[in-house]
Amino acid sequence: MSTDTVESSVVLTETAAEKVRSFLADQPDVDDIALRVAVQAGGCAGFRYALFFDDRQLDGDVEEEQHGIRIRMDKMSTPYLSGAVIDWKESLEASGFSIDNPNASGSCACGDSATF
Repeated sequence: MSTDTVESSVVLTETAAEKVRSFLADQPDVDDIALRVAVQAGGCAGFRYALFFDDRQLDGDVEEEQHGIRIRMDKMSTPYLSGAVIDWKESLEASGFSIDNPNASGSCACGDSATF
């Protein structure tokens, strides 16, 4: 398995990194765990974003580290995510990760899916 490093394919804000660290704080063994960011078919706009913790390294993964957080993206998702900014938003209505993606040509009202 090869793991390539591409500089600045996504940007993880410090606020998002702090939230990731807080989620990982309760986990016993986090040495091999990375935040996997992916674009998958589905969602109301055609594609949806997926963020989850993963200890797997898939063939063709792109891996980088920002603010002490390891980020992995699969080969198919990488071009769709290039230049995207992952942030943590908190408001009275909702809180969660948000992705501002310059590659998306449209999105749905919920903000969880996009059109490319």
